[in-house]
Amino acid sequence: MTTQKKATTKAAMVTKILSREKGATLPEMSKATGWQPHSCRAFLTGLRKKGSILKEQRSDGQLAYRIAPVVDHPSPIDAERAQ
Repeated sequence: MTTQKKATTKAAMVTKILSREKGATLPEMSKATGWQPHSCRAFLTGLRKKGSILKEQRSDGQLAYRIAPVVDHPSPIDAERAQ
């Protein structure tokens, strides 16, 4: 019996490189996925709508994007229960 490795999606690859501390530039995303830059920007737009993308200028002048760390805030219901 052979085991098959599950295929990694391009969206998962981009999410993984955006999760790095230094994030990723558009050329890095394009190289990793084979997507055109406009496709990478469209993917970033979807993440922006969810409010989970940060944009920053690197010291070399390139624009990099990364996924914002998730901040775990207690919900108002949890806060009431804790009292």
